[in-house]
Formats: sequence, C-alpha cells, structure tokens
Amino acid sequence: MARRRGPPSQGWKTFLRNHADGIAAMDLFVVPTISFRLLYGLFIMGHGRRQVLWFGVTAHPSAEWIANQITQACGWKQASRYLIRDRDGAYGEVFIRRVRSMGIRDRPTSPRSPWQNA
Repeated sequence: MARRRGPPSQGWKTFLRNHADGIAAMDLFVVPTISFRLLYGLFIMGHGRRQVLWFGVTAHPSAEWIANQITQACGWKQASRYLIRDRDGAYGEVFIRRVRSMGIRDRPTSPRSPWQNA
C-alpha cells in the first residue's frame, strides 16, 4: 500500500481558521463584591475578530436570563453558527431551546476539562 503523505483530514488550527467567523464562546463566572455578595457575569465572545459580543451581570442567574442575554447578544438574524460553552448547571432547558430555535449549534466542552473553557 502507498503511504499517505498528509493527515487524513484538516487539523484543528485549519478548522478554526476556516470557521472562526461562525463560532462564538460564552462563559458564566462569579465575582465577589466588597460586601461579600456574589455577582455573576456572562461573557460572550465572537471568534472571527475576537470581539466582545455581550457582557452581562446579575445577582441571580437563571436559564431564562441567560437565554435573553444570548438573544440580545446575537440577535435572531446574525447569530453565530456554533456556540462553545462549559457544562454549568445554570444553562437549563430554556436556554438550550432558545439556542436551537435561533439556529445555533450548541457545543458544550468535555466534562471535567477546564483547559477547554470558552
């Protein structure tokens, strides 16, 4: 048999370079305040130009709030094709239904893989 000269498919760097315009990443994080209250921040970033699409802060995150934030960040017509996120329990069924109805393919990171954080 003849040996293959290159890899069987495109590499990860090539995939990201080709599809960066259609990928967005989001992360929910905790910020303690000076009065020991907890605020939750939601950060959504587009990978095409590495731009901040949305930043929101709340004291009580819910799936409905996160779903509204993704709608305001992306809009119904200019939504990204893929959304990379972690497996936080705050992303509930309401959020998943909203993302699917917007035509975004939801891609959660692997379980127990902090190096894959969005």
